[in-house]
Amino acid sequence: MFDDHLTAPLKSVTNALLKAAKAAGADAADSIVIEGTSISIDVRKGGLEHAERSEGLDIGLRVFVGQRQSCISSSDTRPETLEAMAARAVAMAREAPEDPYAGLAETHQLAMLRSAEGLQLYDPAAEPAPQILQEDARRAEAAAQAVRGVSQVQSASAAYGSQAIWLAATNGFQGGYGRSSRHISCVAISGEGTGMERDWCAEGRIFQSDLPDPEEIGQLAGERAVARHGARRPRTGAYPVLYDERIASSLIGHLVSAINGSAIARGSSWLREAMGEGVLPKGISLREDPLRVRRTGSRPFDAEGLQSRAKDLVADGVLQSWVLDLATARKLGLESTANAVRGTSAPPAPSTSNLILTQGPKSQAELLAEMGTGLLVTSLIGSTINPTTGDYSRGASGFWVENGQIAYPVNECTIAGNLREMLGRIIPANDAQDHLSSVVPSLLVEGMTLAGA
Repeated sequence: MFDDHLTAPLKSVTNALLKAAKAAGADAADSIVIEGTSISIDVRKGGLEHAERSEGLDIGLRVFVGQRQSCISSSDTRPETLEAMAARAVAMAREAPEDPYAGLAETHQLAMLRSAEGLQLYDPAAEPAPQILQEDARRAEAAAQAVRGVSQVQSASAAYGSQAIWLAATNGFQGGYGRSSRHISCVAISGEGTGMERDWCAEGRIFQSDLPDPEEIGQLAGERAVARHGARRPRTGAYPVLYDERIASSLIGHLVSAINGSAIARGSSWLREAMGEGVLPKGISLREDPLRVRRTGSRPFDAEGLQSRAKDLVADGVLQSWVLDLATARKLGLESTANAVRGTSAPPAPSTSNLILTQGPKSQAELLAEMGTGLLVTSLIGSTINPTTGDYSRGASGFWVENGQIAYPVNECTIAGNLREMLGRIIPANDAQDHLSSVVPSLLVEGMTLAGA
């Protein structure tokens, strides 16, 4: 649990902002303060390449004058600055157009849980010294370089971050919590000149003790890069495509974007008429759970002070819910799903956290054997997604599969289809990584269009 003495100064800033806003003429207001520290170390050829440390505090104020609202942000907490911010925000709101859907939550909607106690979002261990981070990055680089076939290591990095958040509003909400994170990443290259291929491995955890060893991360990056050596274009035609677990969550991300309340309220989503209809195969559900313990995407309450809760977005293949904040819910005549997120300089918007897709009974290898001839995608590059029709086209690279076995690495190809049709026939593997915010396994999609050689 994040120490109360670290969030107490943030609480005093938010309350001073709210008091200044009311004094300046605001009818209602909310304020968020985010204080953070981050350290990142990059090494190259065993030596220090780049080191960066940042510390900062950002404050945001949103005020309401009737049905008009404005947002303003700063990093200066002096009393005279807070008063000037409030006065400027109120003046801006008076000039803004009316928004019939703007406004704070009602008191009965507010979360009872006002901290992250029990969620284990902050590692109380001491902040790692830069020398420790440098050594972690060096060990990852050395492990990657030691893999036979690796021509060079493009980058190896280690990082630490911590953050404290406090949210307060004139409707009575007061709450805050802290987060921490540790990361190690490595990018390795095989081949030379125009025949170079790169791949990577990266791991992040809240607790240092949960992070894999740097050698494991570096070795996997090296092995992946070597496996890609000699890549060429695949065939053109209609083939099954298996999205590797590393990038399969992007496919589910397109579904989540399509049920976002902002897109639905604008009428610009390819799923705008799909409520209550099948969007995934029968037996497959997509669950959001912001209250998972020791997970980076968890949060006790949303950015409008509503209680976070687990819910099925899709149950047994059938779409159950839009992703809503207060404003989009009001536009649609519904209740917020407590999915508001925000920074310090803009009003809340709906977004998800901690997605979990139903896994299948088979391994990725078993799905490869069943697909016969097709493409295993391990990397996606760029995208052309039509948000209204769901037409989908992305650059891809990975491995060509013949007779259920990986035959050779491929690159410079495009995969295309329609998201509604693609998602309706996905076949999930059983290899999802439970520690991730998006627990999505490898996904097999039959009959996609592949453009290669």
